[in-house]
Amino acid sequence: MRLLLGILLASVFTFAASAQDSPFRKELKRADLTGTNMEVITSISEIKPGDTSTLHIHHGEESFYVLEGAIIELPDGKQVPFPAGLASMNVRDVPHGAFKVIGDKTSKLLTVHIVDKDKPLYDKPSSK
Repeated sequence: MRLLLGILLASVFTFAASAQDSPFRKELKRADLTGTNMEVITSISEIKPGDTSTLHIHHGEESFYVLEGAIIELPDGKQVPFPAGLASMNVRDVPHGAFKVIGDKTSKLLTVHIVDKDKPLYDKPSSK
């Protein structure tokens, strides 16, 4: 269940189809990953009730930790808890997101991305 939630939910969030970032994300720190063409990006994301994330990918790995939990609604209408203390990872180029925060609690996440420097942090999944 945790892995499934991790794959479906990332740390982020509604953005226009052509956007390459999330309006819910506040970047805290960005630095090169030594000896690579990758960078490490640490952020806090707050998704308020009624906000909906968009299905997206990252060109690298994403680790997240839920600081403040909420209830989320998946694309199939199922409502599931997204509790504080949940930690998970989303792997390179695997689509995730596509959920809505419901109820009266904001979801707050700490995310760490280790991603390719020459690609956008958020991208649309390829249509294969």
